[in-house]
Amino acid sequence: MTRLFLARLLLALTLLAPMVVTGTPALAVEPDEILDDPVLEGRARDLSKDLRCLVCRNENIDESNADLARDLRLLVRERLVAGDSNDEAMDFIVERYGEYVLLSPRASGANWLLYAAGPLMLVLALILAGGYIRSRTPSAEDPGAEGLSAQERAQLDRILKD
Repeated sequence: MTRLFLARLLLALTLLAPMVVTGTPALAVEPDEILDDPVLEGRARDLSKDLRCLVCRNENIDESNADLARDLRLLVRERLVAGDSNDEAMDFIVERYGEYVLLSPRASGANWLLYAAGPLMLVLALILAGGYIRSRTPSAEDPGAEGLSAQERAQLDRILKD
């Protein structure tokens, strides 16, 4: 009976664990931050999902409880209430905090090098590997390519008999 209970409890906890770990994005947004206009609030939430909490590093500002994340959430809402478009609000925040504040950096300027580095390194590795394998393959002019000569074969047979 106890084992069955523990097995069921373990199963329930295993199934509930993803919900507990991920939580809901609305947990960090406090009621005094939420805008009265649901359209503006929806836009603010969409923008917040793309902004990194500078304290928590790999968490968006909607999920973070850090003071700086709260300030960024308020700043996003302030810019939207002032009439900025999503792009204008995002550009303002990036100009103020740098591109590091974006969870997925823009593919422009020096970032092209970062986006292209992976595929370029893969192509370079394939070229180097191909050159290495080609240099290891015996060619037709290689003296050992045709096998043993008759004299070598006889000597090998003599050694093997002894």
